Amino acid sequence: MRVKRQKKNRRTVRFFTVCFGFRQPFKVLCDGTFVHHLVSKEITPADTAISELLGGPVKLFTTRCVIAELQKLGKDFSESLEAAQMLSTARCEHEEAKAADQCLLDVLGSKNTEHFFLGTQDADFRKKLQQESIVPLLYGLRTGLLIDQPSDFQRETAKDSERKRLTMTDVEKRMLVTQTARILASKYEQGTVDDNEQWEASRDVSTRNGLGVKDRPQFKRNRAKGPNPLSCKKKKKENNTEKPLSKPKADSISGAQMEKKEGESSIRKRSRKRSNKGKSDVGEN
Repeated sequence: MRVKRQKKNRRTVRFFTVCFGFRQPFKVLCDGTFVHHLVSKEITPADTAISELLGGPVKLFTTRCVIAELQKLGKDFSESLEAAQMLSTARCEHEEAKAADQCLLDVLGSKNTEHFFLGTQDADFRKKLQQESIVPLLYGLRTGLLIDQPSDFQRETAKDSERKRLTMTDVEKRMLVTQTARILASKYEQGTVDDNEQWEASRDVSTRNGLGVKDRPQFKRNRAKGPNPLSCKKKKKENNTEKPLSKPKADSISGAQMEKKEGESSIRKRSRKRSNKGKSDVGEN
């Protein structure tokens, strides 16, 4: 169960890094409730526990308004106040101390350009931020830390930003049209342009997204290919480099060749003659 939870947390962090450009070291903005939870549950060191949750180094921040709110809560939050004062201070341009949630909203904004993670134990505040801002939210559960899954608002915002990256703006379209017209004019002067090329250029400019992307995907046909050269056998080298053009006919054989053949046949037919001289001498005696 713990492994599944870690995978889900890493997947959430990857969503914000890919879609909204969050980078390491991750900046975590902590409110008073989150700091108090870390101190009361003895989740120390806090930066190590949060870095294990997010899968990367972190840097913890708070605001002056959050510290001022902890000071008003009295002695019960003295340890939390000391822990908050040890964190880095994010700039909140408030001359007078405001409520912690209002101060954090002003620091984060709707687009969260500083790419802050927010740690808070206020459930209502987390729901409000999920519907209005691009902020990944951390909270504590007993002695563990968790991260909220991306909301529907955050996912739709990621899809809209992806569409904007893929489509051309009006300025880019005008630049593309003027550049294409300039190229065609130069080719007209050189006399190297034809009607088909002009039609292709105008069609490319008017295609979807203005990026030359055609409406329908075109797939390459599988054509017959040649044999694999690695699987082909190499030709054997012959000793006789020069080959006769044609076989000699019987009529064209010279007389010397005929005599040579007849001599070979007579030699083959010649058998060994044994003499009977010794046998006759024996018979006479």
